[in-house]
Amino acid sequence: MNRVPVVPADPGSPRLTPGAEVNAASIAGRPGRYPCRVTLRLYDTATRSVRDFVPRQAGEVSVYLCGLTVQSPPHIGHLRSGVNYDVLRRWLLHRGYAVRFVRNITDVDDKVLAKSIEQERPFWAIAYANELVLAAAYRALNVLPPTYEPRATGHVPEMHELIAELIAAGHAYVAEDGSGDVYFDVASYPQYGALSGQHPDAMQPAGDSPERGKRDARDFALWKGVKPGEPADAYWPSPWGRGRPGWHIECSAMARRYLGDEFDIHGGGVDLTFPHHENEIAQSKAAGLPFARYWVHHGLLNLGEAKMSKSLGNVIDLAHVTSLGVRPVELRYYFVAAHYRSRIDYSDEALQETAVAYRRIEGFVQRAAEQVGAGAPGEMPEAFAAAMDDDLNTSGALAVLHDTVRDGNAALTAGDDEALRAALAATRAMLGVLGVDPLDPAWQGRGETGELRTAVDALVALALEQRAQARSRKDWAAADAVRDQLKQAGVMVEDTPQGPRWTIGEQH
Repeated sequence: MNRVPVVPADPGSPRLTPGAEVNAASIAGRPGRYPCRVTLRLYDTATRSVRDFVPRQAGEVSVYLCGLTVQSPPHIGHLRSGVNYDVLRRWLLHRGYAVRFVRNITDVDDKVLAKSIEQERPFWAIAYANELVLAAAYRALNVLPPTYEPRATGHVPEMHELIAELIAAGHAYVAEDGSGDVYFDVASYPQYGALSGQHPDAMQPAGDSPERGKRDARDFALWKGVKPGEPADAYWPSPWGRGRPGWHIECSAMARRYLGDEFDIHGGGVDLTFPHHENEIAQSKAAGLPFARYWVHHGLLNLGEAKMSKSLGNVIDLAHVTSLGVRPVELRYYFVAAHYRSRIDYSDEALQETAVAYRRIEGFVQRAAEQVGAGAPGEMPEAFAAAMDDDLNTSGALAVLHDTVRDGNAALTAGDDEALRAALAATRAMLGVLGVDPLDPAWQGRGETGELRTAVDALVALALEQRAQARSRKDWAAADAVRDQLKQAGVMVEDTPQGPRWTIGEQH
């Protein structure tokens, strides 16, 4: 892997997570047990097949994930993307790889500028405010921070360099109308359309800029010259006049800057396959870059008959989910319960049902930990690992998890502490690699403010004290009444040898 020096911080520079490139030995189970064996298979959109994953450099994996265009706050469809690739990253780490993970922020493009005009606010203020909301949502769902998170506005020089190379190679041209626009010449790249399976002759015109000045309606913009009516601060000097980058060139330039000319995995939603990823491939390979070795796309999250989309206005955000009484860890479990390539048809009811299923698993982990101690995540079942190696088959992996939890509950009932301890260690290893181990410190206090949790703890403790006093004087009716009132409020009480334990939600 090319080692790229880290540039000093500036307003557009990426956020660097210290040590994030190093193998994270605490992710789940016992990483390194499988020292980078070639066992993982991934579906590659480019070849339309499930392929053995062989990294460019042994022991190291480089990943570029198309991040968000931050014209507005994220919806849960965006969060699904973050969780899906976080699971991939955690599995690679568990398999013993060092992972360099880059996820970009698109903070200048047509959508961001349209919001700037609509709201009469600087485009960069809108972008940064939404970036902060996005970062908080990722943290709430226990998504590991990327190694680098570059912003488009911090990498305009790299885009200029790539555009100049394309012009020199005859794959791009400056519009003759004096607009300062620069276009990629689609006809100059014979493989155009291979990723998405489209034939150039059947393609519609590229809609990313006016067609005047284009040689071919399918050509797409690499650089957009100044246009009247757009924010005056959304432009940079360039060899072709003041302007701003096209959407597609941003990702090619940033991937090259942080991962080199060739890297292992390029990710994103299936809706980005065309035109965005098709255009990335064309401009990168036309410039002589090998670019991505594997194209891994995730399925969409639909609301009704259409994909969840900010442009369509049919979005559900994290605040709506928590208003249903669903915690962020339960939303994450909802995402990982479906295969990453499958479409999810969202409904509040389906989400709540999945949350109840997670609470059953969580209840076992809590009861087992009270009985034998939390311990540490241990060896995971081979069937679980086999499912994960099979194109991250999380639905198959969860079947193994549920079997282990069932066996653990049986051991708990039978008082078999040795079997219980083994089941708990295996369960935590599996949950950890999916990012949903309830004993992971990352989840402590998640989904509620500290003040609210403190108040709830105090009120429930008071009620349980009243119940204990009633039981001590053998006033069973009063004790049951306290328990029933707590149940009506959604607080479930379970008597254990260590004393009463309470949870919010359904008890099993």
